[in-house]
Amino acid sequence: MCFRLHIQFFFDTFALEIEQSDKMNATEQTILQIGRALRKVSEKFPADKEASMLTDVHIRVTQETGEMLVYDDDDRELTRCVVEQWIDNKDDDFYDAITPVVRRCIEHEKALLENLSILKPYAFVLEDDDHETVAELYVVDDDTVIIDSELMEGLDKDLDEFFDKLLKS
Repeated sequence: MCFRLHIQFFFDTFALEIEQSDKMNATEQTILQIGRALRKVSEKFPADKEASMLTDVHIRVTQETGEMLVYDDDDRELTRCVVEQWIDNKDDDFYDAITPVVRRCIEHEKALLENLSILKPYAFVLEDDDHETVAELYVVDDDTVIIDSELMEGLDKDLDEFFDKLLKS
């Protein structure tokens, strides 16, 4: 009973975090499905195995079917799932809406995904059903982990303002 409450609280909190920061309100089931797929990928590349030459993990989502396929660089399927919430989604900004959801799920599983038996650097890349890159979701490079490319947005401006203030002091 206590364990069930703890798990439910965790998913409610995690889903609320995603809902507050993303355009698409991800359901608990969506979060579970994506998380399960990511854990399956980590099982294919356990940390204690010799590192493979893989450089990217491709997450391909088909808007019409809601299918999320995960491939390696050679287009070998690592895992797949159907995210029911995404089936027949006709939104023009579908990929923009799901990017933060998938990114948050990756961030949540980062302890597993940072230590895959893949030579660094490697990246998780979101692709549309035409195999076109939509977003780079997660990059791991030795001690550097980049989760969000927008994190560095505006850094030049901030640094310029800092140096101006510093020089005026």
